[in-house]
Amino acid sequence: MMLSRRSGRRNMETADINITAFMNLMVILVPFLLITAVFSRLAVLELNLPGSSTEPANPQEQIFQLEVTVRKGQIEVGDRNLGALGVYPNSDDGYDYDALSTKLSDIKKRYPEKTDAAILLEADIHYDTLVQVMDRVRVAETVEDERVIRSDLFPDISIGDAPAVDGGA
Repeated sequence: MMLSRRSGRRNMETADINITAFMNLMVILVPFLLITAVFSRLAVLELNLPGSSTEPANPQEQIFQLEVTVRKGQIEVGDRNLGALGVYPNSDDGYDYDALSTKLSDIKKRYPEKTDAAILLEADIHYDTLVQVMDRVRVAETVEDERVIRSDLFPDISIGDAPAVDGGA
């Protein structure tokens, strides 16, 4: 009986792990992941919170503070201290982004050193509208000799809530 146990142990061999299939998978998977990683880039914009408009301002220190207010029926461009500089109601096609771009280009000509702007949104404004307004506030596009030329307007953008409309609208 002892003899049979010993002979059984001698015939058992250690099993080798076959990792060939796993290595083949890794050889295929790693280059595929490296190639597709190039196409998944993130674009990040730095945004700031606008300062409080209830802070008392010294009249001698009042500087131009651009605000673009997006409401359901219009876009308003103004100065936080002086008030509205332009109101652009919606047309049948939606918001008037071209008029907004023109006004912002005019403001940039008057204040060339100004780089910051606040975008204020009413509740329930679509995300696409925010992106369109941000694009118009950041960059102006002009066509010269069949080429599109881009120039910076106000790249430092702050986002906040629009103040309530006077008159209970």
